[in-house]
Amino acid sequence: MSLLKKSVLLATLILIADQALKIWVKTHMALGESISLAGDRAFIHFTENPGMAFGIEFDFLGSAGKLLLTLFRVVFIGILVWFTWKQIRRKASAGFVLGLSAMCAGAMGNLIDCLFYGAIFSVSTYTQVAQLLPSGGGYEAVGFGRVVDMFYFPVIQGTYPSWFPFSAGERLIFFRPIFNLADAAITCSVFYLLIFQRSFFSKDEKKEDQQGA
Repeated sequence: MSLLKKSVLLATLILIADQALKIWVKTHMALGESISLAGDRAFIHFTENPGMAFGIEFDFLGSAGKLLLTLFRVVFIGILVWFTWKQIRRKASAGFVLGLSAMCAGAMGNLIDCLFYGAIFSVSTYTQVAQLLPSGGGYEAVGFGRVVDMFYFPVIQGTYPSWFPFSAGERLIFFRPIFNLADAAITCSVFYLLIFQRSFFSKDEKKEDQQGA
């Protein structure tokens, strides 16, 4: 199988898994509902994120912030896909290309939510499960959908000690962010590229040094 086919296959599998899980959560769980996976340390916890990965938001910009974020995602994905295609053409290592492919898939997965989920789903509430393709239309216009997040791993829970300089006596939860499969694909691919594909960046630095000399 060619590297291009491997790249497309990996990205497609990540996208399908990401969207299948999001659609299931959206159509089977009410907002804020949780399903325990491992006691009180791992949950499927349904929440929606109008902003970036791991719940980061731009509320202070209002609807303009949401539109800018969606446009940023489109531009970023376009550049990333072009860069990945360029690496395939220059016969870069399979590991590097597949890492980029996973990053592309993760970014595309969240972009699909932003672009289409508002138009194809009814609103999710704390008492009502959303419907796919409701007769009354979706909860938002195209481009203003909210990203579905569901993985919650509060692996460490407790209370900050009294001597702690910040948040003394308050509840401690680690890891607090709620994320989805697309977020995980982006994060894991970034760490993978930085740790296991450092040779690619060092080669580029050597080329620049040689050209400068």
